[in-house]
Amino acid sequence: MLQVAVLALGAIFLVALLAAAITSVGEREARAAALLWLSAVVVPAPFLFIGFAGGPSQPYLAAALLAATGLGGLFFLIPGPAPAVPDDTPQARIDERDIMFSRMLLKPGTDRYSDYYRANPDKKVPDDVWRAKPGLLKKGSTAYHPIAFPAANASFTTIEHLRPFVDGEPAAERVDVDPSTITRFIDHWVLKLGAISVGVTELRDYHVYTTVGRGPDYGRPVTLDHDFAIALTVEMDKEMLSHAPLSPTVMESAQQYVESGVIAVQVAEFIRGLGYPARAHIDGNYRVVCPLVARDAGLGEIGRMGLLMTPELGPRVRIAVVTTDLPLIPSESRRDPTTIDFCAQCRKCADVCPSDAISAQDQVDIAGVRRWQIDSEACFTLWSGTGTDCARCMAACPYSHPDNWMHNLVRWGVKSSGRLRKMAIIGDDVLYGRRPAPRDLPEWLGD
Repeated sequence: MLQVAVLALGAIFLVALLAAAITSVGEREARAAALLWLSAVVVPAPFLFIGFAGGPSQPYLAAALLAATGLGGLFFLIPGPAPAVPDDTPQARIDERDIMFSRMLLKPGTDRYSDYYRANPDKKVPDDVWRAKPGLLKKGSTAYHPIAFPAANASFTTIEHLRPFVDGEPAAERVDVDPSTITRFIDHWVLKLGAISVGVTELRDYHVYTTVGRGPDYGRPVTLDHDFAIALTVEMDKEMLSHAPLSPTVMESAQQYVESGVIAVQVAEFIRGLGYPARAHIDGNYRVVCPLVARDAGLGEIGRMGLLMTPELGPRVRIAVVTTDLPLIPSESRRDPTTIDFCAQCRKCADVCPSDAISAQDQVDIAGVRRWQIDSEACFTLWSGTGTDCARCMAACPYSHPDNWMHNLVRWGVKSSGRLRKMAIIGDDVLYGRRPAPRDLPEWLGD
């Protein structure tokens, strides 16, 4: 009986590791595939050897091996004390004029430029540094590509064409809806339209910017009195991000801003057709802080790199939001302390960040909120030099691996046990490298 159990366990390890190696080959992860092939030889070997061995000591060796395996499994699977969730609810609203995407639009010599830096003189010196560089999607940047950059620009231009449709007047006749029924419909429909996840939250004060920082309404106070917000995410392709910080990353980033924006505009138009006000919040045309809305809608946590960390794809998503007065049922939002605990230990994004913009330290108290904060000026200065939105942190994050059986097994382990979280970090470094190098440009993109 012991012999059968040992052989069965050895066979399970063999099949699992071979399947993982084959999966890594499909992901074009040569290092991981080679190490998993080697593991498929080494790990099952003692089980198969003892299982097929004869002699009087065989039962004792089999029993010892089974006991060691069982105790090892228990050691790693026992959850231990649950990590604490910090109080990271913002205490104040954000002025959109202060974010980098607003500041990059300020033109020297204009009244808007002078007014902003007169009110914020501390930001002028760091902004002069990145403003002296070529800029996003500009010729002369280190990652400049004569085909990829215009392709990304085409996506951003497409987003601009969506601007007239983000808001509008609701239909004169209002359709009576059951909140549970319409929420369920929107959830399923948004996923059918191509989203990876969707959730609903009550719109909170700290979700909303204080002042418009982009577009024709620049400088106007944000007045958004909707009751609910629908957050959705779309996937950024892992293969495209594997080239970070080269040009495929900004192509993918721009394209997924389009995809998420189209869904949000469509949903907002649908709600207005029911007779309820609704506004889509898409790239370059926000009135809300999308990651905070998505977090409160149950779609993930805010990680070390300052991005939404989703359970399915980590930070490898783009977000759009629809705010509305349509009566909805908020999603069940359970905070996930394991994500914060993993980010606290991992630090991989901080290690790979070319600009040192991501803190490798523990969370700190910032304006009454315990969290991590990136150095947005350092990050944007790098972007302005490379011409892309970098994404090295996204590409290297262990949560960013494809949504398949192998990585989902690891994700389950990360959620289940503190010891498995530590092992997942070590395993990711071994299989993929602590600082994985960017892949060369794909052949189809040309020279």
